[in-house]
Amino acid sequence: MSKLILINIAGQDNKGLDTCFTAILAHYNVNVLDIGQSVIHEHISLGILVEIPVDTDFSSIFKDMLYEGHKRHLAVEIKPVDIDEYERWVQAQGKERRIITMLGKKVTAHQISRVTSVIAENGLNIDGITRLTGRISLKNELDLPTRASIQLTVSGTPVNLKSMRGDFMEISQETGIDISFHMDNIYSKNRKLVVFDMDSTLIQAEVIDELAKLAGVGEDVAKITESAMRGEIDFKESFKRRVALLKGLKEEELKDMAANLPLSEGVELVTRTLKGLGYKLGILSGGFTFVGKYLKEKLGFDYLHANELVIRDGIVTGEVTGEIIDGEKKACLLKQLAEKEKISIEQTIAVGDGANDLPMITIAGLGVAFNAKPIVRARAETAISSVGLDGLLYLIGMHDREIPMGG
Repeated sequence: MSKLILINIAGQDNKGLDTCFTAILAHYNVNVLDIGQSVIHEHISLGILVEIPVDTDFSSIFKDMLYEGHKRHLAVEIKPVDIDEYERWVQAQGKERRIITMLGKKVTAHQISRVTSVIAENGLNIDGITRLTGRISLKNELDLPTRASIQLTVSGTPVNLKSMRGDFMEISQETGIDISFHMDNIYSKNRKLVVFDMDSTLIQAEVIDELAKLAGVGEDVAKITESAMRGEIDFKESFKRRVALLKGLKEEELKDMAANLPLSEGVELVTRTLKGLGYKLGILSGGFTFVGKYLKEKLGFDYLHANELVIRDGIVTGEVTGEIIDGEKKACLLKQLAEKEKISIEQTIAVGDGANDLPMITIAGLGVAFNAKPIVRARAETAISSVGLDGLLYLIGMHDREIPMGG
């Protein structure tokens, strides 16, 4: 019977290392069952699981590998693997797999320890850890914003999925790290459509509040908003009442406002990158089309659905035309866009910050709460709070080297 051997090689990285050691194995007609390598600060760790033919002298392989390691100042460890143990490991490859992404301005040992403890407590195995962001300069002489992201691939079925999500949320709030946790499947690798809320997501403002200030009715609009939040009136009714107070605003004032609303951090980078990768992008907003049209043209969105203010003779009438877009309508529109693009709902991503975004966030293949209210963070699969909207790129598994940082 053939023998299974695990070879671990560690030490200072140098050119030709992989070629040299695999050439030794090739000389003995060895079959490679698994191989993995990582390099951190020019220090390499190479693991090779091999099957040695029955008629091959194992001691010769052992001697040649140790000799080559000695020449290169590398530590070489060789140990046999029980075949039954190997078969159990092979069978385990069919287990559920999930991706856990940690994202923040920095990642600390304390944060990693907390996250990996939860993973262990739920009976999951960490199969791999990958750094998604580039190496961080400690000098940072240009004072550029820093971010760090690592991705953990885990296998197994959690003991308590709901509790695990709750633990991750607690760690996120206590340590300031964003934690994404979702299934690793064919859909996660094949997203096609990303939809965004607009107010407080794509832009750093609630447009209806800005319009109310412009019209001199800020306090009145705020009272209606508070009443709706207390559940005294529903969203559509509160929206109609607030819009009615905007009567008399000039169309030119709206255009000036749209052009001067501040974009959220990372918006231009995330939209440019996603468009470059062939994603379709949409805005699904309970805000207004006059802002949405400006953003659609500026950032290259493919779809826009928002509320249309009625304007006659260049003056806002205090009315909207068409169906008011609330949370349920956003979810309905997401389904319609998925059908139009001939994709499944699992191939979509939805990003928003408020309660009226929850219906689309919860049905999307990946739902992301961005700088969101606590109720939204509690129900969303993923949250971004520590970095800009371009943090989404790391959550879908992109590396820094794949993100075009230029303008």
